[in-house]
Amino acid sequence: MSPNEWAGLSVAVITIVGSFIASVRWLVKHYLSELKPDKNGQHNLEGRICRIENKLDTLYEILITKK
Repeated sequence: MSPNEWAGLSVAVITIVGSFIASVRWLVKHYLSELKPDKNGQHNLEGRICRIENKLDTLYEILITKK
């Protein structure tokens, strides 16, 4: 192989590996953003869990007072 072919092959491999790393990095950031504190009305996972817990507490109170 000539030096030009090696250079082209190395650039192609570096480009493919770099794009794979960038896409994995983006996916990790995207999915882990659900775990960050939210300043926008708690629309993340933590806020959803808090709302579900509050609703369950209300349901338990209703069930306890019915007896």
